[in-house]
Amino acid sequence: MMPLSLLGAGGGSIITRIGGKPETRQFLEGLGFVVGTPVKVISEIDGNVICSVKDTRVAVSKEMAQRIYV
Repeated sequence: MMPLSLLGAGGGSIITRIGGKPETRQFLEGLGFVVGTPVKVISEIDGNVICSVKDTRVAVSKEMAQRIYV
C-alpha cells in the first residue's frame, strides 16, 4: 500500500484506503475516490496530480494525493 502521489504517470491501481480527517475523506469520495475503485495517474503538473477515476479526469493537489492509498 502506497500513496497515490508515488504511483507515477501512467501507473494504475485500485484504491485501498482514504486517509485524513472525515471532511477530507468525504471531499475525496465526492470526487470519485472510493475504496475499491480503479484509478490511473495521467500526469503531474505544477504539484497537482491528474487522475482518471470513474471515467473522469480529476486534478488533486499532491497533498490530497498523499491521503489516497493504492
